[in-house]
Amino acid sequence: MKQIIAIGALTEAGENQLLYNYLIDSCDKPRPRVCFITTALGDNSDSLLLLYSAFARLSCEPSLLSLLFPETADLHGKVMNQDIILVSGGNTKSMLALWKEWKLDAILHEAYDTGIIMSGWSAGAICWFDQGLTDSIPGSFTPLECLGWLPGSCTPHYDSDPERRPTYQALIAERKMKPGIAIDDGAALHYKDSKLSKVVTSRLNAKAYAVGMERGTVMDTELIAHYLKKA
Repeated sequence: MKQIIAIGALTEAGENQLLYNYLIDSCDKPRPRVCFITTALGDNSDSLLLLYSAFARLSCEPSLLSLLFPETADLHGKVMNQDIILVSGGNTKSMLALWKEWKLDAILHEAYDTGIIMSGWSAGAICWFDQGLTDSIPGSFTPLECLGWLPGSCTPHYDSDPERRPTYQALIAERKMKPGIAIDDGAALHYKDSKLSKVVTSRLNAKAYAVGMERGTVMDTELIAHYLKKA
C-alpha cells in the first residue's frame, strides 16, 4: 500500500508529538527507520535538533538525508533503506528544484511505489500534489507545479495566515489552480493509494477542507477530522 501523510503545519511540541506518534503507528514495522529531508529549510541545525529530540522519544531510527552536505553518494540506497520519509516545511520552490537536480524526486517516487511512507509539513505537505499554494517568492502567494502524486491542489496554514484563504479561493475561481484541499495548522491528511483515507488533528479545533467550485462559487467543505487525544 502507498501512503502519504500531509501535515498543514507543526505547532507546539506536545501537539507535534501526537502527529509524530501517528506517523510511527502508521508503519507496520516495530522500529521503523525515519529519514528527515530538510532541504526546504537549508538543513537548519536548530530545526534538526528539535526533530531528533522529538523522535528520540519514539521507537524508531531517525536519520538525515542532506543535499547541501551529502554524507553519501548513494541517495538511492539511502532512501530505499527507509520506512518513513519526513519532509520539512520551508521554501517549496527551491526544494523541488534541488530534488530535480539531484534526481531525488524520481528516487522518492520509486520508494513511494514500494510502500515507503511519504510525509511532511507545509512545503513537505503540498509537494506531493499536482499544485501547491506557496509563499516561496517573498511578498506573494503563487501557484506552484508540484510532484503530481496526489490529484488537485493543496494549501497549508489555512487558519493561521489570513491571506491564504482568500488567495486560494480566488485562484481556484479564476481557474489558475485546481480545486483541492486546505489544511489548518496541526491537521494532517492521510492518503492511502492516492485516496484520502482520514483526517487527523493534534489540535482540537484544527480542520481540513475540500475547496472547489459549486454553482459558480468557491466553497469550503469541512472534512470529518479525528482528534488525536493525548494518552
